[in-house]
Amino acid sequence: MIALRDVTLRLHAAGRAVTVLDDVSIEIPDKQFVAVVGPSGSGKSTLLAVMAGLERPTSGTVALDGMDLAALDESALARVRLNRIGFVFQSFHLIPTLTALENVAVPLELAGDARPLDRARDLLDAVGLSSRAGHYPVQLSGGEQQRVAWARACARRPPILLADEPTGNLDAESGAQVMGLLRALHGERGGTLVLVTHDAQLAGDADRTIALRGGRVIADSSAVERLSP
Repeated sequence: MIALRDVTLRLHAAGRAVTVLDDVSIEIPDKQFVAVVGPSGSGKSTLLAVMAGLERPTSGTVALDGMDLAALDESALARVRLNRIGFVFQSFHLIPTLTALENVAVPLELAGDARPLDRARDLLDAVGLSSRAGHYPVQLSGGEQQRVAWARACARRPPILLADEPTGNLDAESGAQVMGLLRALHGERGGTLVLVTHDAQLAGDADRTIALRGGRVIADSSAVERLSP
């Protein structure tokens, strides 16, 4: 489903080149749940951005389901993200002037869904927020905003879900709620799920853990391998 080959990304800051990703090669099959871990500044969030086509690598190739992202212009990339990728940001990125219901309906409206608000209501109900449909983001708790963000990401039933620190800005109770929702969504929908996390418990639930340091993959293990003595 996702294939990175020899991916390097260099950015220029303060007059010098900084290598954010360094010769990264990863293959993630369909329906796998992958946790990406590592210290701050190791390139985890950038790795997700490269997978989603939000950042173009300096060298190497990125393919989603056989499509080479480098061969796509910005319009084609936008269509891929709309139809094939759900992205959940750590800071939620909800539109402040829209209600929870309207935020979830946005990707459905962009895709020309005939009944976007009805579908959005079903999604809010699925994440336990039907009673908060008319509330604006500022009126929602951090955990509620994150659940709205998950509902929006799942609106088009994308085969790939990417999440950047989905519990990073939440208290323990809200984080546990989002973790439960994440497991349920992956179990029900069975798509490919890749998330960046510092949460050892959440990473432990994944089928596979990829560890980064200094922009390089330093470990790549399955759940079975992690449980082996």
